Amino acid sequence: MADLSTLMTWTFYEETQVPTDIYNVLVDGEKPEVAYKTVRDVAVVTNKRIIIADRQGITGKKVEVYTIPFKSIIMYSSENGGMLDLNAELELWTKAGKFKLNLNKKVDVRKLDRIIGTYIL
Repeated sequence: MADLSTLMTWTFYEETQVPTDIYNVLVDGEKPEVAYKTVRDVAVVTNKRIIIADRQGITGKKVEVYTIPFKSIIMYSSENGGMLDLNAELELWTKAGKFKLNLNKKVDVRKLDRIIGTYIL
């Protein structure tokens, strides 16, 4: 039986402009679809993957970059915010395990749902 524990969790606060430095890591045929502010950085959703940068340390000069390729997603769920719980959630089950994205009320969960669905289905 698969382990259902969450490997990593991130929070997307609001949509923002795609940072220009993201083009340094994109592969041929890859294009950014949308970007979201995270705690200290930005996450970018492309037509091939979700890229999440995590700045570390006091100065934030050390950056760890996580990639969740769409081809590794085997199932996902989305939950819109409710009356008491305003934040939405998106959970991704991948070949590596489960990832969770907490989405602030400023993030359109259905837009993100459509983008992911478009590229994995």
